Amino acid sequence: MVSRRFFLAATVAGLARAATAGAPGTSLLPSQRPDGLWRQAAPTVEQLLEEAGLGGRVGFAVADARTGELLEVRAPLYGMPPASVAKSVTCAYALDRLGPGYRFRTRLLAAGPVTNGRLDGDLWLVGGGDPVLVTDDLNDMARQLAEIGLREVTGQLRIAAGPLPGIHEIDPEQPPHVGYNPAVGDLNLNFNRVHFEWTRTGNGYDVSMDARSESIRPAVTRQRMRVEDRQGPVYTYSEAEGREDWTVARGALGESGARWLPVRNPALYTAEVLQVLCRSRGLVLEGPEQGGAPPEDARVMAEHVSEPLEDILGGMMEWSTNITAEAVGLLATRAGGTEPESLAHSAAAMTEWMKARLGARNPHFVDHSGLGEASRIPPGDMVRALVSLGADGLVRRLMKTIPMRDDEGNLVPDHPISVVAKTGTLNFVSCLAGYAETPGGRDLAFGIFCADLPRRQALTEAEMERPPGGRSYSGRARRLQQQLIERWALVYG
Repeated sequence: MVSRRFFLAATVAGLARAATAGAPGTSLLPSQRPDGLWRQAAPTVEQLLEEAGLGGRVGFAVADARTGELLEVRAPLYGMPPASVAKSVTCAYALDRLGPGYRFRTRLLAAGPVTNGRLDGDLWLVGGGDPVLVTDDLNDMARQLAEIGLREVTGQLRIAAGPLPGIHEIDPEQPPHVGYNPAVGDLNLNFNRVHFEWTRTGNGYDVSMDARSESIRPAVTRQRMRVEDRQGPVYTYSEAEGREDWTVARGALGESGARWLPVRNPALYTAEVLQVLCRSRGLVLEGPEQGGAPPEDARVMAEHVSEPLEDILGGMMEWSTNITAEAVGLLATRAGGTEPESLAHSAAAMTEWMKARLGARNPHFVDHSGLGEASRIPPGDMVRALVSLGADGLVRRLMKTIPMRDDEGNLVPDHPISVVAKTGTLNFVSCLAGYAETPGGRDLAFGIFCADLPRRQALTEAEMERPPGGRSYSGRARRLQQQLIERWALVYG
């Protein structure tokens, strides 16, 4: 639990901010006078901010992770875009509502009798929202059907309606072709991405679209690409009759290359890949048809069971996969008794959960991944949540190790400060929140939020994937984040 002193400190911070009608430039609490030249040599916050030269706004809070004692803050009550730092809250939300041992199940059910390898009826594909299902898993399910001797299905392959609402895309403000902004649904395959590859041949290009995995590359036809003679935009996208049609500007391709594109109809994508894999084993599945539910007496013919949720969340925290955050967040909302109608509806439920369970006062989420710019977390709320989750809690153990670097950006081996945290990056937004163990053994919980929203909002769609100045901003923000952690370890550790 968060200490009384922590809450009192936050109250003092709120009173101070109201009195000054602006974000404080220094700590709202009296600083303990450093005793010793080595502490006096620590740079001030103002010095570090001036050196970083980020523009926009920087807010942070740091506390003793075990007692909740608030040590230093800047704009602790000002809501900042969390970017993927939001996933640390989603991680805690999913663990609380679903449990670390929760497993996703994807099943094939027979609706009818099976005699001598023939199913007289439909074969149902039933998804459970598994965000990490890949083509190799579907291939294993096709293998299971072959091993039990299924050779014919007289009915159709049918796709069951499942527990999640169909989310067409996570953030509609993103460019249409970025693979980190896919659809989310009951059936998700390859993080709902399709692999587009091209090679120049004479005056044209050979292009392919496939659902590749580590071992196989089944081609797909529902996602199609056409090369067009134009300067821009680089990609266009449209949908018609269950197909996803892409075009790409010829001048953007070069000799050869590849990239992952988002899938907007993941259920049909998954079904087609399953059909290809079954056909390779001699089993032809007609369809698919979408909607409805299998009969209660339908029996399992093949099944894929995911790894435990704890392991999946560890991967999400490591690789910051947006689809994982959205799928587990939607299911966590449902497990709490609310049927999510949309990402915003589910995110609002997570907002209330964070207030009730983690003592947050003014968070606001529009999704579970942090991709949407409109989400906000005040630094004080983030640190209060980290303290509530515990210095020895599971969320800390699932966080990624953040290596410390020197002034040239090189890794510093055996650095005396140990940091685990969740990073967050959008264009001109850079955040870091987690835990740091100082050389003296003190555990700190911290949240650092940097954002230049006017600069971000001035970007055109063509600039969003590689914004001018974006790389420099992110590098300077990350350097500032490390310098603040080093300062805190020196002064408070």
